[in-house]
Amino acid sequence: MEPESSDEERWLVIGGRRWRRTDPALPDDVVARLRSHLGRGRAGVRTATRSGDEAAVAAARHRVNLAKHALGERGPKWWESDERARLERAHAGLAQLDALDAPDAGARVSEGGTPDAGAPASGDAHAPGPDGPAVP
Repeated sequence: MEPESSDEERWLVIGGRRWRRTDPALPDDVVARLRSHLGRGRAGVRTATRSGDEAAVAAARHRVNLAKHALGERGPKWWESDERARLERAHAGLAQLDALDAPDAGARVSEGGTPDAGAPASGDAHAPGPDGPAVP
């Protein structure tokens, strides 16, 4: 049986509002990857909202929601599940988020409609070719 977590471990209070904390059982590398997806989703919401692209807003909000669930900040309370189930939830969410970045027609595009960081723009002279990295 796992030790009980305190309210301070479960909740963060900002401006009088209570926010659920990230599941402390998650490995640091998983949390870092999930937070990266969360940040990209939030940026996508901002960009898509400014451009008025409702489909892109919905896609970006979906990314945010997947990341928040995987971090344990939404959905079932992490302290009510065993650690194995919590890790499975995080890894499943991460797999779904990574799948959103899977190459589609040779270019990755974020929810905001701009190329993702790390995805070469078409015509990039330094983009890796089919035989490996290009030489500058």
